[in-house]
Amino acid sequence: MSSRERDLITIEDERGIEKQYAVEALFDMRNQTYALLQSNGEALLMRVENEKGEQYLVGLTDPEERDSILDAYQIAVEATPAEKEFR
Repeated sequence: MSSRERDLITIEDERGIEKQYAVEALFDMRNQTYALLQSNGEALLMRVENEKGEQYLVGLTDPEERDSILDAYQIAVEATPAEKEFR
């Protein structure tokens, strides 16, 4: 049985609590790059920002932006055939 390895990142929330997330997807939309992260059933959508050659993640504060990005991502996923795993 094969499993897909995912990159793991650690995010610190506003209270200073760190949590590890798996990077489920990176995708470009509206001239921005987004990361879809997951940890124990919790999903986060964050924007990837570039500054002085460094990348960092920024949370989306606008619910309309988040919802429209997630809706477009879902449509794209449904329109693309799933990758087949070979055993």
